[in-house]
Amino acid sequence: MSEFNRGRRTVPGADTLGSSWWWDRIAQGVVFLGGISAIVFIVAIFIFVAQQGLGFAIFELDKGVFLTSPEWRPTTEPEPVFGGLALIVGTASVTGLAMLVAVPFSLGAAIFIGEFATGRAREYLKVLVELLAAIPSVVWGFIGLTVVNPLIIDLFNVPVGLTILNAGVILGLMAAPIMTTIAEDALKAVPDSYREAAEALGATRWQVIRQVVLPSAKNGLVAAILLGVGRGFGETMAVLMASGHSVNLPTSPFDSVRALTATIAAELGETARGSEHYKALFSIGILLFLVTFTINLLADVAVRGRRKRR
Repeated sequence: MSEFNRGRRTVPGADTLGSSWWWDRIAQGVVFLGGISAIVFIVAIFIFVAQQGLGFAIFELDKGVFLTSPEWRPTTEPEPVFGGLALIVGTASVTGLAMLVAVPFSLGAAIFIGEFATGRAREYLKVLVELLAAIPSVVWGFIGLTVVNPLIIDLFNVPVGLTILNAGVILGLMAAPIMTTIAEDALKAVPDSYREAAEALGATRWQVIRQVVLPSAKNGLVAAILLGVGRGFGETMAVLMASGHSVNLPTSPFDSVRALTATIAAELGETARGSEHYKALFSIGILLFLVTFTINLLADVAVRGRRKRR
């Protein structure tokens, strides 16, 4: 053994510490790549959609006709008509009805899980809500087609059950789980000291919830609703199967409509690449991207406002 080796001091666990450092660096790199990949994919998708339809939307598409005409006849010769009013109104009507279904259901479920349920009951309910969120949209569409459709025909004596009401109910049930989860997190974020102070003043459980918890969690609840709106606005398959897919300006919940997303899904596969119809569908995609981005941005602003007030 050399003099150098004889005089060295061995630090216990040095090899383990070095190995842990490398694994930590690898984990950081993987997490960083996972986080940055989401941004890269979103930017790449937007660039692709913009390349296909932005030029047509700015320079060729008649914005007045698109926003005011209910006539969507993209294959009419020699002058196709790209009127998007019926599609926009159909999407808005289905989403609006879905929120009328989802908001009371999701807020009620969030209040019960966060304020009343305890122990295993709370955990089981949270798991069930998350399982509802995991159901594929095509399954929800099948439920609307085979279950809700005949129910609407029998209950309301209408000839067709594939209507705004059908799509709104299905879409509301689809949006409710994510809204419930976010709303329950917002209620949980309210400090317990607020509840204890109100109860010390003699407030009942409902008074605490109505006058203390809900106002304190207002921004988070608004964010949950906005994310539900974004979820409904961007849904495709369930709306395609449950709404009737008819280009129509609705006058009642029992009218069939066509949504923007369903139009893209139904027509893009049969459209000639590079044609005006093809570019018009990508212009609709740009509109959807901007609307959902704005809704998510508003939800993020609402959440940040809640965090700053805490």
